[in-house]
Amino acid sequence: MADQRTLVVIRHAKSDWGQGVPDEERPLNERGRRDAPAVGRWLADNVDGIDLVICSSATRARQTWRLAAEKTGSKVTTRYDERVYAAEPRGLMAVLDEIGEEVGTAALVGHNPGLTELVETLTNESVEMKTSSVAVVRWQGTWADVWTRRAALVAHATPRG
Repeated sequence: MADQRTLVVIRHAKSDWGQGVPDEERPLNERGRRDAPAVGRWLADNVDGIDLVICSSATRARQTWRLAAEKTGSKVTTRYDERVYAAEPRGLMAVLDEIGEEVGTAALVGHNPGLTELVETLTNESVEMKTSSVAVVRWQGTWADVWTRRAALVAHATPRG
């Protein structure tokens, strides 16, 4: 359906706290480097094409998407947006509001607690967005309509490598 929108919410894979670098620069740890490709395989098997990815500028989010994207089997336009880092649901929706109407399915790669709160705000369902978790949310209308029309949680998984 032309006016159906799908948002794929992806929490970054497990990061390394032992590097002594600022939070935004923390890389993935070994488990995160194993799990991120599993996210890509899950996306390839369960999501019918992503038109656009908006990814946090944080190192761990960028690494998660790069490793996941290698397993999706398709090239996807990716935008890195520092506003996704540490954002609350309203801030994340401001980013999503900028998505063009030609985009039917977008992915958002970011962080907690904002992603868990976003999924709960949009669907009125409680989900646990652990590291490497994916939630697929769908609604009828435009990107801006998600605030006025309750979205449905159509899938939730935590792929592991």
